[in-house]
Amino acid sequence: MAAQLPGSFTQRMKELLGTEYEQFAETYKETPYGGIRANTLKISVKDLLALAPFELEPIPWCPTGFYTGEGARPGKHPYYHTGLYYIQEPSAMAPVELLDVQPGDRVLDLCAAPGGKSTQIAAKLQGEGLLVSNDLHPERTKALAKNLELYGVRNGIVLNESPERIAAAFPGFFDRILIDAPCSGEGMFRKDEDMVKQWEPGTPEKYAAMQRDILVSAAAALKPGGTLVYSTCTFAVEENEGTIADFLAAHPRFSLVPAGGTGSFAPGFGELPETARLWPHKVKGEGHFMAVLRHDGSLVPEEEGGDRDIALGIAARNKSGKASPSAKAAGGKTERGRGGKGGRAFGKSGNGSGREQQSVGEEALLAAYADFFKEQLGWQPAGYPVWFGEHLYISPLPKEALDGLKTIRPGWYVGHVRSGRFIPGHPLATALHPEESCRSLSLSGSSGEAVSYLKGETLSIPAERLSVKSGSVLKGYVLVCIDGYSAGWAKWQDGMLKNEYPAGWRWT
Repeated sequence: MAAQLPGSFTQRMKELLGTEYEQFAETYKETPYGGIRANTLKISVKDLLALAPFELEPIPWCPTGFYTGEGARPGKHPYYHTGLYYIQEPSAMAPVELLDVQPGDRVLDLCAAPGGKSTQIAAKLQGEGLLVSNDLHPERTKALAKNLELYGVRNGIVLNESPERIAAAFPGFFDRILIDAPCSGEGMFRKDEDMVKQWEPGTPEKYAAMQRDILVSAAAALKPGGTLVYSTCTFAVEENEGTIADFLAAHPRFSLVPAGGTGSFAPGFGELPETARLWPHKVKGEGHFMAVLRHDGSLVPEEEGGDRDIALGIAARNKSGKASPSAKAAGGKTERGRGGKGGRAFGKSGNGSGREQQSVGEEALLAAYADFFKEQLGWQPAGYPVWFGEHLYISPLPKEALDGLKTIRPGWYVGHVRSGRFIPGHPLATALHPEESCRSLSLSGSSGEAVSYLKGETLSIPAERLSVKSGSVLKGYVLVCIDGYSAGWAKWQDGMLKNEYPAGWRWT
């Protein structure tokens, strides 16, 4: 690496590593390892290995993760745009594996942008349960929402909230919570030289204070008996073992679960050997710290009933049925910077008059939606319809549960109504499988057709290439797939495929 490591950092690492320091220092002369993770919402590991046009080597701590060889360009292939894999630093795949997510769990990814760990969690949920992905920084939530859409997540909600407000809205609710905490980033110095330039001797202490506050909020949102995984990409003891020790001292209902692992995980320092570290001189990956914390399942009186209230969708309301003071204070802005009503900030926000349009024409909107799904797909998704203007989301939670929270995506965005007709959204297409659409077309990933489609071009496609369910007409929306995996929409008529792939997503 070209950037010079700070002197105070190297001195601390010498004290921390002792005789291993020289071996550690040599890793800064090496090229960082690249990796991809199979998106099992869309493709199995076996099928990805058969399709991948580049060599893949298994990552020991992640059964769906693989190292990519030098010279591989996984971001420059149609499969990337189809959401078959996520490009991710290998060590960053470890925390979600320790979270041990099961289908049906309610999971909170508290510091989620840009979405790598959220997409990994979603794949483990397999469409069951709930994923709430949050990030405090409004700009970062755009990439987070787009990644959840690209990778076909149907049961995800995206928030732009502070941890304490989430805990107030969802007390004792989540089975599992991931905190990939903001940190000084020392473990990424080799990969990102900007992290080196931003680092100062006092940086670890500054982040440690922030991390302690996040942990306290997360603990309040965790269900009794639930699991919380805390991770950082730094080496500083203050942000790792020190933060966890402080939390355990103040929260006796929590205890450490040994991280174990595959032999790749080194134990934490001091009195916390149950925590785990990934060292770049010991594994093929960057520096990481992880701790698995479990609540003992006991309740204190004020915790009783909170989970039931959330399930009924009245978390932001008091006994009188009015919005609670905290909900009223939420405010919020849309992604375009306009004031959002009720704290919502849905990306497809229309003209900001969603509540009024909903009350006047919701019956007609629902009818248009139902007609589309009957004619074009033949089924309707389970969940709660949430209208914002003429834009429709299918949410895993009733809309009342999100009242007062700054919400970027309340669920799966399926489309909008225009002039009485339902127009399907791109995220609807990316989450579908070919058999779920009345019409589909598969393009070869090795042909120019796939790239032409991803560039937004119109294609000439004879009728016999379409796969059409019995009883459906040829004309209409077609789910365009690449080697059998959904990529987006098009409209077919008289041998011409009119491209509906959105401009902001196109191949460049």
